Amino acid sequence: MPKYLFTTRYTLEGLKGLIKEGGCKRREAVRAAFESLGGTMEAYYYAFGGTDLFILVDLPDNMTATAASLVGNVSGASKIEITVLISPEEVDQATDLAKEKMAAYRPPGE
Repeated sequence: MPKYLFTTRYTLEGLKGLIKEGGCKRREAVRAAFESLGGTMEAYYYAFGGTDLFILVDLPDNMTATAASLVGNVSGASKIEITVLISPEEVDQATDLAKEKMAAYRPPGE
């Protein structure tokens, strides 16, 4: 199953909710949301700096990841960004494909 890194910045409303509920209750609510989409949450960490929350998730596909982001963003409690994560094995497959197809590529101006 594809892996995704969700990074989140809380809005003022989201921070109020976090203070009210606490970190563990938020983690369980988010876990339940991902599970309802057929996913599994591998990691959930709060952080200092520009990003408040890092969540590592396995989800069925890009459409499901997008749906999760839309639900989180429309709530107004957070601003979510998604990074699609690629395994070393997938990079090996991509480099093999690139080597195979490089003969067909013509750089600009050549």
